Amino acid sequence: MRDLLSDAHADIARRAERSARLVLCGIGLNLVLAGAKAAGGILGNTYALIADAVESLADAFSSLMVWFGFRWAAQPPDEDHPYGHGKAEALATAAVALFLLAAAGWIGVHAVREIRSPQEPPAAWTLLVLAGVVGVKTWFSRRMQAAGEEAGSEALRAEAWHHVADALTSGAAFGGILIAIWAGPAYAAADDWAALVACGVVGFNGVMIGRRAVGEMMDLAAAPELAAAVRAVAAAVPGVRGLEKTRVRKSGLSHLVDIHVEVDGELTVHEGHEIARAVKLALLKSDLRVSDVLVHIEPVE
Repeated sequence: MRDLLSDAHADIARRAERSARLVLCGIGLNLVLAGAKAAGGILGNTYALIADAVESLADAFSSLMVWFGFRWAAQPPDEDHPYGHGKAEALATAAVALFLLAAAGWIGVHAVREIRSPQEPPAAWTLLVLAGVVGVKTWFSRRMQAAGEEAGSEALRAEAWHHVADALTSGAAFGGILIAIWAGPAYAAADDWAALVACGVVGFNGVMIGRRAVGEMMDLAAAPELAAAVRAVAAAVPGVRGLEKTRVRKSGLSHLVDIHVEVDGELTVHEGHEIARAVKLALLKSDLRVSDVLVHIEPVE
C-alpha cells in the first residue's frame, strides 16, 4: 500500500515537472513577443501593440509564479502536509487570474486615455507583427491546452487561456489597425478601441479562471462523471455490497477520495478491513489519478 501511495505521488511529481518545463517555454515566448510588440508599437505608432506588449510582460511574470507553483506541487507529502502540496497549483492558478485582471485594468485605463488624445494613424507594417503574434500564440495555446488536459492541471489550462487571451487582444488590435489604415486619420483611434475591447476579453478570462481556482481551494466537489467512475471502480471490488457516500475533491494534479463501502454485517473486522484495503488499492491503481483514499466500512444485513 505504501508503495502504491509513493508511486501516485511520484506520478504527480513527474507531471508537475513536465508542466513546469512547458511553462518555462511559455515564459521565453512571452518575453520575445513582448520585445517585438513594444518595438512595433513604438516605431509603428500604435498603442494597441504597446498594450499587447505590456500584457505579454505580465503574462511572463504570472507564468513565473505558475512555474514556482508546479515546483512546489511536485514536493512529496511531509508531516506538515500529509496530503501533499497539490494546492500550490491552485494558488498558482489564482495568481494567473489576478494578473489577468490587473492587466485588463491597466490596458483599459490607458486605452481610454489614448482614445481621448489626438494621434497619427499606425503604420501598415505593424499588421505583419500582429499576424505573426496571433499565429504563434494560437499554436502555443493549443499545445498548452492539450498538456493541461493530459496532466489534469487547472494551472496549465489557465495558462492556455492566458495565451488565447493574448492571441485575441492581438487579433483585436489587428482589426483596429486595419480599420485605421483603410478609413484614414479620422479613425486613427480604432486600434485603441480594439485594445479596450481586448481589455474586456482579458478581464472575463481572469474572472472565470479565478472562479475555478477558488473552487479548488474551497474543495469544490469533482465532476459527477469522475465521482461515478470512482464508484464504479469501488463497486467492482469483491465483497462490496453497495456504496453509501462518495466524496471526490481535486488537489492539484490528483484527486482525494472519501468513500463509504457497504459490506456483509456478518463479516469479521479483519475481513471488512481487507475489503476496504482492496477498494483503496483498486482506486490507487486506476487511471483516475487518485493519490489517497479514505474508506469507511458500513455493515449491512
